[in-house]
Amino acid sequence: MKHYDWGSPEWIPALLGQENPEQIPWAEFWMGVNPGGPSRVVLPGGDAPSLLLSELIDQDSSAFLGKETAETFGKLPFLFKVEAAAKPLSIQAHPGIEQAREGFERENREGIPLDAPNRNYRDQNHKPEIICALSPFAALCGFRKLEETITLFTNILQSRARSSDDALKAGLQKLLSALKSEAENPYKAFLAVLFSMDDEAKNSLGPFIKSRQVLFERDFPEYKDEWRLCSYLAGFIPENTPGSSRGDPGVIAPLFLNIVELSPGEAMHIPAGVLHSYIHGLGLELMADSDNVIRGGLTSKHIAGEELLKILNFSEFRPEILRVPEGAPNWFNYPSPSAEFTLSVMRSNGSAVTFTEGGPSIVLVTEGNARITEKENAAETGLSKGESAFIPPLKNRKLEFSGAFTAYLASCKSS
Repeated sequence: MKHYDWGSPEWIPALLGQENPEQIPWAEFWMGVNPGGPSRVVLPGGDAPSLLLSELIDQDSSAFLGKETAETFGKLPFLFKVEAAAKPLSIQAHPGIEQAREGFERENREGIPLDAPNRNYRDQNHKPEIICALSPFAALCGFRKLEETITLFTNILQSRARSSDDALKAGLQKLLSALKSEAENPYKAFLAVLFSMDDEAKNSLGPFIKSRQVLFERDFPEYKDEWRLCSYLAGFIPENTPGSSRGDPGVIAPLFLNIVELSPGEAMHIPAGVLHSYIHGLGLELMADSDNVIRGGLTSKHIAGEELLKILNFSEFRPEILRVPEGAPNWFNYPSPSAEFTLSVMRSNGSAVTFTEGGPSIVLVTEGNARITEKENAAETGLSKGESAFIPPLKNRKLEFSGAFTAYLASCKSS
């Protein structure tokens, strides 16, 4: 379990059926073998003491992962999370596999400790991911169409509500000029200007957006969601004091990143190199097992603008919304190009559902109660809402899930 101040004291405890009398924010619940938050398992029967999932797998990796997964990855290759964003998470992206290896080795040579706040690469793996909403979920993801971003910044500079602050006006004009430049990657030029914006202009961004929200909505109502979200984000930035530098250019991220809203059960895949931020909501996040995060704003943690410019994909990108089709069977796999994982949802109102995944899996029950039966020996295990289980490759065995429940599964495609 990971606790951060941006989490919710209610969402994850309610999902897991646990008490939280201290009202401590619970932000993430990790399921997997990542050393940052490894899972413990209790073996069937419950007599033996619990042990780390990684320790169990190490006893016989071929049996618990399957021969192909063990040879390809050497460990459980995915990390499964419950994610609660009660306030915006940092604007971030994750490296591709070669970028992660190069960055990890470079920071090792530089002597940066793995747990140092300014460490960007904590392992050698990439981190594609899929997020599936359990509640209404808002996010920023991928660069907008360039013409749209140019329009939004032009609106700011030409509006009757434009800033009278010379430093801010100059900064916004430089951003617009970068977007209109003939650079190979206008968004790369834009972000380079944004990350190098002087403190006076950065400090003015949040107060300016908040004070002009109503006027922008009046002048450009077609972009009211963008103005409102910018103002919302600015509300999380501490007020400036003389001589301080507390501005955050991330407050204008809705002007250059797509606003994405997911309804419960909807999901989106986020490839490596795509800039994104989770704004609000409860969701399930499944990713390649990695803790590599390069941040660019909306955070008090280390921001690595120059490193971000090395790993980003600067193409326009709007993620496809993945929906469970109407009339879908009790089992649905969300499409994913990632070799390390597949996310699936199982639902039943009482009928039995046959478990069909061939690779190692983790199942989490989010609604109701499920009973798992192994057909060959009639062994049974019950899972209540908020409980999870690790399922090794079944080979010639069959499992059935019965009861009234909703469950999500993280599985490896290989076996």
